[in-house]
Amino acid sequence: MNDRAPTLDTQVRTWLRIEGLAAFAAGVVAYGRLGGEWVWFVPALLAVDLSMIGYLRGPRLAALTYNAAHNWMIGLAVLGTGLVTGVAVVALAGAVLIAHTGADRALGYGLKLPTGFHDTHLGRIGR
Repeated sequence: MNDRAPTLDTQVRTWLRIEGLAAFAAGVVAYGRLGGEWVWFVPALLAVDLSMIGYLRGPRLAALTYNAAHNWMIGLAVLGTGLVTGVAVVALAGAVLIAHTGADRALGYGLKLPTGFHDTHLGRIGR
């Protein structure tokens, strides 16, 4: 019997990264189509990582705060809410969340596990 935890297959990881790249592109296109000002796109994209502030209190809280900002459900919900209500800034925020999450997945940064920053659902960062 193998006592090692299963790791994500290389082929599956590649598909997830491609999926992330596609989501990044979709978020960028949505941002542009919604009339977002490009001067604000990169700062908004980087601002999502403020969710890492949880690491000041430990990896368990950090996983919660980071994962809350870096998942498809929240990005799609914010985008959908903005589109349904006609509030452009909310829709733009959703597009940014989707683009940021997609970029992270494409680069191999997954949802954080409570064991530490480098432990993600895509495997250990850097390996």
